[in-house]
Amino acid sequence: MKRTIGYFLFTFILLLNSYCAERKTAPVISANFIFVEGGIMKNKNSQLYGIKGKVLDFYMGKFEVTQKEWNEIMPVNPSNHIGDSLPVEMVTWYDCITYCNKRSSKEGLLPYYNIDTTKDSLDGDIPINKKANGYRLPTEVEWEYAAGGGQLSKSFTYSGSNVIDSVAWTWKNTGDSLLSGNWNYRSMQRNHCATKPVGLKKPNELGFYDMTGNVMEWCEEWHVTEHISKGTYRTQRGGGWINIDTYAKVAHRGYNDAKRKAMDQGFRICRNKE
Repeated sequence: MKRTIGYFLFTFILLLNSYCAERKTAPVISANFIFVEGGIMKNKNSQLYGIKGKVLDFYMGKFEVTQKEWNEIMPVNPSNHIGDSLPVEMVTWYDCITYCNKRSSKEGLLPYYNIDTTKDSLDGDIPINKKANGYRLPTEVEWEYAAGGGQLSKSFTYSGSNVIDSVAWTWKNTGDSLLSGNWNYRSMQRNHCATKPVGLKKPNELGFYDMTGNVMEWCEEWHVTEHISKGTYRTQRGGGWINIDTYAKVAHRGYNDAKRKAMDQGFRICRNKE
């Protein structure tokens, strides 16, 4: 726990040091992107609550990246469940940053990740251009701040509600009928549980959909704790349709091997404020 708190404090200090108190200008918001006004975490269920430091302004996608968006940029759709409005899944962390750079280039933005295109496969640390205006994955702090409702937070446990079914697709409600009782993967298989089209549940205070449930969302950082060293796991947040409810809480920190694919694992993109 001390290591976790230390991580957030360190991240917040970095954000605070780079925070500029310039007068805000009217932001230009891309389609399906929301401008997130920065500030101190107001969600009392967040691990960030009570920590002094301000999250910077940024933009974040209203929805998880869909398969339609993926197919417009990438040559192959890796998803297990196919549908244009479904979130793309079965993507590694490296797949996601490759998508970010390719989409940035297509839209005339400066790529955020300095990817060595001469390599057959990506591995380890990837250098970044912090000042780039291209697409990137959110940091854990940005993700938790946005999921928690930002400056409009009502301190919900899940992103947008204390009732998980009103905002999330989970193992209980993504099949032919509602499931109950204890988590059981075989019951989910028999019930044909799967991802759902984005944007069908209630949004959170800022207008973001599916930050709780549907697919787990990759975030920027390595997952490092007292027992896990840097270099293997990347962070994930929000829980997916296969997970138990705890994983869907705003404050829950998830992680996975950066090269591993899973059919409840997708992502959401963001951009720096220009």
